[in-house]
Amino acid sequence: MSAAVFVLAAVAAGCVLAASALARARWPRRAPVAAILLWQALGLGWGLATVGTLVGVGASAGSWGVVGGALTTATNAAKAFGSASVLSGLGTVRLACLAAGLALLAVLCWILVAATTVAVRARQRQRTLLNLLAHGDPKVPGALVVDYPAAAAYCLPGLRSAIVISAGTLRLLDDQELAAVLAHERAHLRERHDLVLLPFIALLRAFSWASVARRAHQAVGLLVEMHADDRALRQRPARELATALLRVGAAGGVGAPSGALAAAESGHDGEVAARVIRLLRPAPALSNGALALVLAAAAALVAVPLAVLFLPLR
Repeated sequence: MSAAVFVLAAVAAGCVLAASALARARWPRRAPVAAILLWQALGLGWGLATVGTLVGVGASAGSWGVVGGALTTATNAAKAFGSASVLSGLGTVRLACLAAGLALLAVLCWILVAATTVAVRARQRQRTLLNLLAHGDPKVPGALVVDYPAAAAYCLPGLRSAIVISAGTLRLLDDQELAAVLAHERAHLRERHDLVLLPFIALLRAFSWASVARRAHQAVGLLVEMHADDRALRQRPARELATALLRVGAAGGVGAPSGALAAAESGHDGEVAARVIRLLRPAPALSNGALALVLAAAAALVAVPLAVLFLPLR
């Protein structure tokens, strides 16, 4: 087995262990953007390394790394198809690993496409309903209001983005708190946090049995909300947003529909409390050196598998 396969296997295993550790860490709340980038790198690095490991086991060494070896192996198998030399030359195990690697790559691509399709269709249904039921209100300029008694505030991303506020929220919050909620939702739309969450939603649907996938989805979702909180603080005082979150949470705020992002959802009291504490008692930001270390680690998690896949390594 080549050194390339050992490197890729080590990266794949390291990504899983690092994800478990990152989900328990406290520092990401001090630097949500850097932590989100690290989560994305862990996901992409794991996918590249796992597929590369399986393909590498089944492929012969190639002049262009694992990918070149896989192409060479596939070519040889195609030439020998129908003869006994297919199994004798490549081996049943190697063929199985090569097929498993290609199958995993197809599955990862498919779940991402499927998750995107589900989200787009859900947003189309929501826009159709909003066209029928929603209306404007001067208390929340730029937002749509639906006549629903429970507290709800969410944004609908996409080319025709929208911020939706329920009538119950209008009655619950004062003007300052409403302005803070609007600033939070605009941050979601401006930063396209739906695209950040999409790969983790896809992984959760495909690997719902894996605790690390559940923890990753939950951790990134909380970091996205904290990032939107930070952006909202550029326009509104922290106390306004914290009070709005507490009021909506205490009122049993309704969760966002599929494909949308909500300011505060029912069943996430612990996350709302963590956000409120962070708003009212902010911890010091990470030092520049620590941020540089996190970004370097994120870059390495993607660069190493790519280099091993496409460059020769003996």
